[in-house]
Amino acid sequence: MKHSRKLVFICLGSDCKDSGAKKLCKSLKNVSDEVPLKGSCKIIKTKCMDMCKTAPNVIVGDHFCKKTTLGKVLEQIKNSLSHNS
Repeated sequence: MKHSRKLVFICLGSDCKDSGAKKLCKSLKNVSDEVPLKGSCKIIKTKCMDMCKTAPNVIVGDHFCKKTTLGKVLEQIKNSLSHNS
């Protein structure tokens, strides 16, 4: 059985930080260390993604999440993992 990890890029540019990206990153890290997400995604902090008007911005796999929340990111991770099964 192939096990794939989703790459989750979190923008930590100034506008995204001001819109809660640091808190989102910390929350996502905490949640991703627990079952059922443990080992299923790799969180990568990035510099500005140049999409400041839609902050905070996160990329899950090949999906761009704009004005996102923890719930939206988790839903996208679960959706992308289920498509790989």
